[in-house]
Amino acid sequence: MKAIWNNEILADASETIIVDGNHYFPPASLHKQFFKKSEKQTVCSWKGTASYYDIEVNGQSNKEAAWFYPEPKSAANNIAGFVAFWKGVQIIN
Repeated sequence: MKAIWNNEILADASETIIVDGNHYFPPASLHKQFFKKSEKQTVCSWKGTASYYDIEVNGQSNKEAAWFYPEPKSAANNIAGFVAFWKGVQIIN
């Protein structure tokens, strides 16, 4: 699986975990040069508190386009630290 935005591969993994229709990529699969920590956080009732990354590629920024659960609730322990995408990031096989 690949996560692509602005013609760059953001993450590349042989396997992802699908939760609520979103592909969660393992942390080691990220091309970290494109990720900048955001201050945004949201709360999911069953997964816990999500943190976000801004994606920066070729001089363009996609604010809060990736999220992850650094310390999820027990029901979501399998995605701890894994990263999911939205806001125009393409997920392809």
